[in-house]
Amino acid sequence: MTRRQVLFVYAGVLLGMVLASLDETIVATALPRIVGDLHGLAHLSWVVTAYLLASTLTVPLYGKLSDIFGRKGLFLVAISIFLAGSALSGLSQSMTQLIIFRGIQGLGAGGVVPVAQAIIGEIFSPRERFRYQGYSGAVFASSSIIGPLLGGYLTDTFSWRAIFYINLPLGALALFVIVTTMHLPVQRREHPIDIVGSILLMASVTPLLLVTVWAGSATPGDWPGLIGLILTGLVVAGIFVVVELRAHDPILPLRLFGNSIFVVANAASLLIGAARLGVTIYLPVFLQGVIGKSATHSGAVLIPLLISWTAASVTAGQIITRTGRYRIWPITGSLTCLAGFGLLSRLNIHSTAGDAVIAMAVIGLGMGQMFQTYVVATQNAVPRTELGIATASIQFFRTIGATFGTAMFGSFLTRRLTTELAVRLGGSGQDINSSALLAGTIGLTDLPAQTVQAVRLALAASLHTAFVMGLPLMALALVAALALKELPLRTTSYIQEVTDADPTVVP
Repeated sequence: MTRRQVLFVYAGVLLGMVLASLDETIVATALPRIVGDLHGLAHLSWVVTAYLLASTLTVPLYGKLSDIFGRKGLFLVAISIFLAGSALSGLSQSMTQLIIFRGIQGLGAGGVVPVAQAIIGEIFSPRERFRYQGYSGAVFASSSIIGPLLGGYLTDTFSWRAIFYINLPLGALALFVIVTTMHLPVQRREHPIDIVGSILLMASVTPLLLVTVWAGSATPGDWPGLIGLILTGLVVAGIFVVVELRAHDPILPLRLFGNSIFVVANAASLLIGAARLGVTIYLPVFLQGVIGKSATHSGAVLIPLLISWTAASVTAGQIITRTGRYRIWPITGSLTCLAGFGLLSRLNIHSTAGDAVIAMAVIGLGMGQMFQTYVVATQNAVPRTELGIATASIQFFRTIGATFGTAMFGSFLTRRLTTELAVRLGGSGQDINSSALLAGTIGLTDLPAQTVQAVRLALAASLHTAFVMGLPLMALALVAALALKELPLRTTSYIQEVTDADPTVVP
């Protein structure tokens, strides 16, 4: 490909990443309108859960298949499935239909981001890749933060169905660009697909994900079933390890865990995913429930996070491309995030929105330094034949971290808030739904005037717990960053290396 074609391909890949990252968050603000239209409050959580399960479970499979059959075909398949699910979701006439179609949408989304990042790994050398992964990180952060704002606007201005239909023109443009400009080397391998390993991986992760989704609202009577799911997931995971050790070409090569860079990057991604989502979910709740800001103002406080994240991501990518040194960035990023969470932990009932803005800006600076650095460091440390699965594993562990983190934060917060309300309001505290307060579905204006101050104090004390929990997560991320090895960055892309050896591999 010419340089111009490479940049066109990169633009198409970014469009695909925008689609996937937007849909992680765009649905949230439309859920009340969806319930009112389709009348399925009891099954509301499954609109999010179906997408989450399908997109998470298919990430490793897409990564492995792209190593076997090539990136271009898998990327086109992933986007096509995603667009089909989007169109069907917009046409849904019942909650059951929407849940099924969101699952289809998730089946496509699971391949978009990891295969997109693997394509970037193909078309740019590791040294140059940091610059473009910096842009990618900025786009990913921007679209995931803009998602709730865009979802609210489309729902209010048009209909909740518009949040799905907006994917269609963006996806069509991405497909056109990829089909017409992308020409990647394809070295097909005649190994059979590890179907047994794929099934076992999904069967081990599914019950654990369901536990994290349900744990926050579980009652004491639910816990025996949840513990049973945990044990089932762990037993199947053990069987998966045994099978993969004997497989000829496993879905997740366990030898990768002998690569310290791979291990460190995945561990750090797990921690970063857990910390990031906890902040973006609960800081707006703090601003609305404690400080008394409107929903619009509380959502706008995420903009400093977006700006600082973008600036740090692009700056780090540019400097690494010039110097060839990347290890320092996860270290400084972890330290910066620690400082940001320290500022968050100081927020109280007397804090202002400005205090929250400063904390979010500092956290964004830290996240921007780390988020994409681990991806490229891993890609630089593995052979091309394992580029897809190595890249997908980071997305997989990042998503698992976000899921577990959200459940962990939610469970602790719900219980702490229930206790705080009981301490301050006595028996009348039981009349206030803690989960609804944390979800933002009821606000201070919905409560009796005589209870507002007590609720503010209870929320402030409870949310303080969530912000403090970010400190040990970032401390562990710092330990991981210090363990990261630095390898010399290659200055030639995989395309150059492969086509120089065999020009016939490019279709």
